[in-house]
Amino acid sequence: MRKNAKKIKIIRSPLVLQRLSKKMLAQKKSIGLVPTMGALHKGHISLVEMSVKNNNITIVSIFVNPVQFGANEDFAKYPRRLQADAKLCAEAGADIIFAPAPKDMYPMSLQTYVRNVEIENIYCGACRPGHFAGVLSVVAKLFNIALPSNAYFGEKDFQQLHVIRKMTCDLNFPVRIIGAKTIREKSGLAMSSRNEYMSKEERAAASSIYVGMLEAKKMYRRGINSVAKLKKAIFEKIEQAGGKVQYAEIANKDNLMPVKTKILKDAVILLACYFGKTRLIDHLEI
Repeated sequence: MRKNAKKIKIIRSPLVLQRLSKKMLAQKKSIGLVPTMGALHKGHISLVEMSVKNNNITIVSIFVNPVQFGANEDFAKYPRRLQADAKLCAEAGADIIFAPAPKDMYPMSLQTYVRNVEIENIYCGACRPGHFAGVLSVVAKLFNIALPSNAYFGEKDFQQLHVIRKMTCDLNFPVRIIGAKTIREKSGLAMSSRNEYMSKEERAAASSIYVGMLEAKKMYRRGINSVAKLKKAIFEKIEQAGGKVQYAEIANKDNLMPVKTKILKDAVILLACYFGKTRLIDHLEI
């Protein structure tokens, strides 16, 4: 964090930001974009700092995107604290916060969605129908508004990062996608804005997510490559701690297709589970 934070500009209009970005690009300035939904934590700030280090201008978008939430999800209660987030971004060296209202991003009902028909209905997509269409559509809009040279995403949302990379490639966006390692609490729990929903006890118990994945990784290194056995170890650790596993799968790291029986190449654990009413996701490469 910088001790003497610069004054940060907050822009709410997509058109105003787009015009400013065009002006900066004409001046040969590189633009880094960090898309977020706010309620920033150390994981987000690490992305901001990475962008500040490698770009002339850093834009942080703070937008709780309604089209990626399902009917019974936490859109209404998702934490919103723009002023506190702006202070953190300024301390990290960011230049601009883009904080539109839903009516600014969607002045009329959205009818045109960006989709990945192969990946959107597995893992988190199977549990949250329409979620990834909402994610890809808003990221595409952000790319067209902010016109970034580089965009920064955390690897915690591993499936999300994969589909964003694929969209960027498939649709020829002139943006370099940079993924950053998951930032974890001392317990191993992945940092997330949703962690604050949990009680102290639930938060402690949720450390079993990382413990379970590490156990599976250790088993694999001992020569156990059975998907069923590795998944069983993950389920047991989480459920013994009081969690409820929504899914735990092992996927091919390159194309995210599920590994059925035995791991034969680079793979990644993908999972979602509940502690109390809080849904958490995580991943670990094995």
